Amino acid sequence: MAAPRKIAGFNVLAKIGEGARSDIYAVQDTKTKQVWALKHVLLKEEKDERFIEQCQREYNIGSKLDHPGIRRIKRIRKQRSLLKVEGVALVMELVDANSLDQQLPKTNREALEIFLQIADALGHMHTKGFVHADMKPTNVLITESGKTKVIDLGQACPIGTVKKRIQGTPGYMAPEQAQREAIDERTDVYNLGAMMYWVLVREVIPTAMPPQGADAKLAAAVDVDDIPPPTPPHVANPMVPKPLSELVLDCVAVDREDRPESMAVVAHRLTLLKEQLG
Repeated sequence: MAAPRKIAGFNVLAKIGEGARSDIYAVQDTKTKQVWALKHVLLKEEKDERFIEQCQREYNIGSKLDHPGIRRIKRIRKQRSLLKVEGVALVMELVDANSLDQQLPKTNREALEIFLQIADALGHMHTKGFVHADMKPTNVLITESGKTKVIDLGQACPIGTVKKRIQGTPGYMAPEQAQREAIDERTDVYNLGAMMYWVLVREVIPTAMPPQGADAKLAAAVDVDDIPPPTPPHVANPMVPKPLSELVLDCVAVDREDRPESMAVVAHRLTLLKEQLG
């Protein structure tokens, strides 16, 4: 299907991606000529209302953040028919970059720099009272200069939120997400740890939700007591320094009380590891 010529008053330049019930376009403001990314969600069925709500939540949270490592959210425009919202257009910073899974670090030093930038961005979210709750390689963009951008705040929420349904990505979600318990800063610590594990080992860790594509049904979470410990990264990949491996394992501890107490602690340990590499 051809891309529309205009959405919410913006000229469509090109379609650049797709998400859950959404299409993402590069668009241009007809007045200022500024180019943006625009996430477009249309209400086609009643069950699509949650994607409209998710887009609204992304705007409500993203508009309160101000960090160079998080994609800026500019505005949201709603498309109405009479009094009913039939679609939303979320206007965002356009970033010329590849996702982390497409542009993997070539050295441990590069990996540490990426992890450190992400930890700093997530720490900013936490100071504003929010958690990302869906940290994974596809939600990080890497520019040619090596700068990171955390994207997709669709699962983000205030610290302490208890969600009505299981949300997150199998292979990365923390046990408390799968058990529908309160989500806090250490949930992001786990998500980041699981993401670091994948970057270093190229495998997802065993989580309370089976990995995508697994035979097990995703309708119910695995009992946390049945989660096998992951193979230490330095064992699975001998190129990984043991101190970095230990940090990753600390981050993905099943009991959140055993994880680093804050993203600042994670960032500090990453900084020390980076300095040790010289």
